[in-house]
Amino acid sequence: MTAERTFSPDDPHASPQAGGVPYSVERRVFARVPCLIERPSLPVRALLIAYHGSGAAKEGKLGVYSALTAQGVAVVIPDAPLHGERTLSQPGLNHREFVWESARRSVAEAEAFITALLSEFGKVPVFVVGSSMGGYVALSLARSERRVHGAVALITSGVWQEPDVNAPGTRAFLEAQRPNTHAEGYPPTPLLLLSGDSDPVFALEQHHVPTAAALERAYLAAGSPEHFSAQVYPGVGHYTSQKMRDAVMAWVTERLEG
Repeated sequence: MTAERTFSPDDPHASPQAGGVPYSVERRVFARVPCLIERPSLPVRALLIAYHGSGAAKEGKLGVYSALTAQGVAVVIPDAPLHGERTLSQPGLNHREFVWESARRSVAEAEAFITALLSEFGKVPVFVVGSSMGGYVALSLARSERRVHGAVALITSGVWQEPDVNAPGTRAFLEAQRPNTHAEGYPPTPLLLLSGDSDPVFALEQHHVPTAAALERAYLAAGSPEHFSAQVYPGVGHYTSQKMRDAVMAWVTERLEG
């Protein structure tokens, strides 16, 4: 193992680095969830669980938030259910049911997953970030998992109006977790909502605007308006932009330093 070797300070090991600080990439399985871990060489002081979108896999998020490892944040990137190493045939599910069933299963397994992670890394703060479908997961965990110290939802929606989703368990998940009708359950968990103004999947006026408004009202009513913030990025479509990424990392850093 490289950690057991001595390296020349003039020409050290060519390992992955963030800000000149080495980190390692590992594939692990926690609570039956396969994931990639960007592990700091520094003592781990927090976890960031990064949930990917529909049709993607954990490998696509490698390197996106790895700069946080220089601050001792371990970045955990799971394969969503029905994706990546967990791809399964799902006869009887239409496209929208497939997306929502994956999100539902991610939320259902999160309790055991986070417990296993904390057993590995110690009782450190846990943050979650998710893009698109992963944003559904991040929003749900911000409300339902009290060990989450903060959540960021990118290029997603809290409207959750899905007429094509009729699978009973998935429909029940939508009704029970819909952010815009259960916004009172979010405070005081810190929450950041980021969207692009040119997103063809989640049109700004139909998704970001009502979601931000519902959450803003809820945090104001709870007396913690400072714990919710939202931002719209001009020209950004349905992808995690570099400025969004930077905002996520700055937001996590601020919470760690606060």
